[in-house]
Amino acid sequence: MPKALIFDVFGTCVDWRTSVAREVAAVLPQVDATAFAMAWRAEYDPAMARIRDGGRGYVPLDDLHRENLHRVAEAFGVTAPDDLSTAWERLDPWPDVVPGLRSMKADHIIAPCSNGSIALMTRLAKYGGMPWDCILGAELARDYKPKPAVYLACCTALRLDPGEVTMVAAHNGDLAAARETGLQTAFMPRVTEYGPEQTQDLGPTEDWDVIASDFKDLARKLHP
Repeated sequence: MPKALIFDVFGTCVDWRTSVAREVAAVLPQVDATAFAMAWRAEYDPAMARIRDGGRGYVPLDDLHRENLHRVAEAFGVTAPDDLSTAWERLDPWPDVVPGLRSMKADHIIAPCSNGSIALMTRLAKYGGMPWDCILGAELARDYKPKPAVYLACCTALRLDPGEVTMVAAHNGDLAAARETGLQTAFMPRVTEYGPEQTQDLGPTEDWDVIASDFKDLARKLHP
């Protein structure tokens, strides 16, 4: 049984697509807000890849989100205010997340292992009521998942061996990277993260240590 659970956040814990679209619609009513949100998210991995590959020094995700916002706004033919980038601090948790986290917190240390900065994850937790014990993630390693250093930095911060920590995610690739660094793994699907036409991560692609239907089910399966 793991001593700590660390969680992917964007997609696994929160519905970024609907939430970001809501924020965009309020500020840029002239655009297709959902299409804008999807395009903004599509810039996420390429921006981090330049850092992972060594082409750029570490830049917190808050700043990448702002840069990507203006790139997408230009493509949509609009001008977006800088503060729209804080939309990523106001993402609604999936309905099972907060009660599930509270149940898991009774038996385990729980913390995010997100590519989001400590500031972003703190504000997002305050907004959504996510009861983390502490905030961990990419900023500790000054690198981005799926680099091994991110998962290992979280374990080191908790003074736990990787085998005592479970990575929880709705993304098979995240879990594969965590498993390679020695962590336990837990998967549950978020089949509408990318909308009704989603084709990826609809189910587990490997025999993960735990496979659950949602956070409440995961809490039951992880209860000692």
